[in-house]
Amino acid sequence: MTTRKKKRFIAGATCPQCKATDTMSLFIENNVEKVECVACGHQMAQPEQQVVQSTREKELVIGVFKPE
Repeated sequence: MTTRKKKRFIAGATCPQCKATDTMSLFIENNVEKVECVACGHQMAQPEQQVVQSTREKELVIGVFKPE
C-alpha cells in the first residue's frame, strides 16, 4: 500500500520539463521526498541520504566499450 502525505506547493519554483512557474508540489510517498508538477505530471525524487553517501563522487569514466 502506498502512503502519501499532504502536498505542499513550492512558491516560485519552475518545472524543468514544461517551464511552468508555481506548479511544483512537494510530498512524501513511502518515506521518499518527491516533487511533482501539477501542470504536466513531471516528477523528481530526492535520493535517501544513505544512497547519496554510498555514491563514489570522484569516480571517472575512462572509456566506453562499443562492440562492433
